[in-house]
Amino acid sequence: PVIAALDVGTSKVVCLIATGDDRGRARLLGIGHQRSRGIKAGMVIDPDAAEQSVRAAVGQAERMAGVTMEQISLAVSCGRLKSQRFVARARTETGFAGDVDVARVLEGGESYATRGGRTLVQFHTEAWHLDGAEGVADPRGMAGNDLTADLVAVTADDGPLQNVLAVVERCYLEPHQLAATPFASAMAVTTADERNLGVLVIDIGAGITSMAAFLGGELVLAEVIPVGAHLITFDIARRLVTPVTEAERIKTLYGTLLPALSNEHETLSYSVTGGEEGATGRVSRAELRAVIQPRVAGIAALVRERLEAARLDRAALER
Repeated sequence: PVIAALDVGTSKVVCLIATGDDRGRARLLGIGHQRSRGIKAGMVIDPDAAEQSVRAAVGQAERMAGVTMEQISLAVSCGRLKSQRFVARARTETGFAGDVDVARVLEGGESYATRGGRTLVQFHTEAWHLDGAEGVADPRGMAGNDLTADLVAVTADDGPLQNVLAVVERCYLEPHQLAATPFASAMAVTTADERNLGVLVIDIGAGITSMAAFLGGELVLAEVIPVGAHLITFDIARRLVTPVTEAERIKTLYGTLLPALSNEHETLSYSVTGGEEGATGRVSRAELRAVIQPRVAGIAALVRERLEAARLDRAALER
């Protein structure tokens, strides 16, 4: 089958269209990449502008792939995206675990995860337990009375999520599958062995910073912090008194956190705003690093706070 995936970010909207081959590998058919408009920190602030960006990205991918898509998988980062780990239990009806018992456990877990007006984005089963037997792969058909599931749910505030879904639907696309952006990023850059041993992936985007952690091959944490690399751009623009577009260029081409002796002497020129036409300034890479480092340290501190609150050390010991 031909599938399409859409990522609506703060700085760009990307659409990928792909299919599989006989070996189960994905084959890219088309890609659409457009500057994002009407989006801030993953949330829709201008539906009309956001719709134009999505239409342009999807249309570009469709023309390259030679297909017209009706359904799409959507990466979600808005609505204070957050994961939670909990346990759901139920007594089996006949002394043997069956489909009905499994469904009751999962329904109870979904109800717990969506309390307080939250909307379920992803729902994972880490492990099943039956009468104290741990690590059961599939309890159906096994004898036991007490059925327990270790669950991970990723939820978002309903309003911001519905706004993103509405923009996609206005483009005559059905968002038939949702994926948390931290989960999608981590799956793209890690291997199965890394996820089994334990891995943390931090993705600093333009408007958000996402993090996802895996233990034993299962997702144990997925969160989004509404700060990103745009703040670094604004810091450079203010410090150097240069336009934001020029600050973005400087950050992309010359920004670094790595100290080097040559950075003290290597300088670069840039256009200055508010002065005479054609006015330029010069800055060394060491001075540029001094502007970037505090902001990155601040983002890292926020990530550390979230990780400490998630108690991943306890989760690792439990495994």
